[in-house]
Amino acid sequence: MSSARHGVFGEPMAVKSNSKIDALTSLPGIGAATAKKLVSSKIDSVAKVASASSKKLQDAGLSAAVAKKVSAAAKVASKASESAKKVASKAKTVTKSTAKKSSSVAKKTASKAKTAAKKATVATKSVSKKAASKTKAAAKKVSKKATEAKKATVSKVNHTVKSSKSSDGRKGTTLRVPRKVTDMPWFNKK
Repeated sequence: MSSARHGVFGEPMAVKSNSKIDALTSLPGIGAATAKKLVSSKIDSVAKVASASSKKLQDAGLSAAVAKKVSAAAKVASKASESAKKVASKAKTVTKSTAKKSSSVAKKTASKAKTAAKKATVATKSVSKKAASKTKAAAKKVSKKATEAKKATVSKVNHTVKSSKSSDGRKGTTLRVPRKVTDMPWFNKK
């Protein structure tokens, strides 16, 4: 008899992970065995399951009812994934464009300030001081508006619901759910 003990309490079991199988098991109606059947049939992604016909899924080893259910769920998941990617890319382009716009506006106001200052120096010193301070104030206003616009677009893109510790003794954090529409963060209070 060997002195080594097998299956000691508290030891983690060895888990073999396969990302393709994990992705497929996220769909309702697909367990590990069904996912292995689909991967062996070269249907190894949610997008491929969504584009596969019911007949092809049945040939992979699924029943007709399960194939229909899995196909519908995969199409929904695929559409959600595509729309999430589109939103992310659109948000990225929006932030880039607002950053470019704000920098170009700042450059324009700076050049306007320089030309205004040059014109003012031709006149008297007191007039030039007044003009320079006005152009600086205008440049500050414009750059402030540009940065506010940039922050507004970024805040619209990065909107998350705040979570906080519950006061009634529950464990973990809970989401703060607004009681009425005016309490919602997207509702502009003016």
